[in-house]
Amino acid sequence: MNYMIRDLRDSTGMTQKEFANLFHIPVSTLRKWEQGEASPAPYIIELIAKALPAYDSDLQQIEGENNEIYYYDQTRKLVSDPIGNRIMITEDLKGVKKQNLSLYLHDLFDSFYQIQARFNRDCEYDKKEDIIWIR
Repeated sequence: MNYMIRDLRDSTGMTQKEFANLFHIPVSTLRKWEQGEASPAPYIIELIAKALPAYDSDLQQIEGENNEIYYYDQTRKLVSDPIGNRIMITEDLKGVKKQNLSLYLHDLFDSFYQIQARFNRDCEYDKKEDIIWIR
């Protein structure tokens, strides 16, 4: 593998800050790597590449409208977005119309992001407030 760190980040569509946070890299270090002022160890680049679905040759790439890209791991029954969020599915995607599949995946991940945002918001609220929720 001979990837550039900037290419890896660009494949995710993330900002430097988001990418750095995802991989626990100081933003200043990531900037230096991207500007050529320093170089990460080759194993760092390889670990990051392996964590990103776009660089896993075993995954089926599914392109949607608006250049959205998703990935399907048929063996593990997982679908992924470009930054590696994975959702387990039970339905076999073989035979699903390509145009419809990208819409289904868009809706699935849109719902995932909404639930994830609500979860994060609830956790942040919980840290600030002395509350115990009862079902």
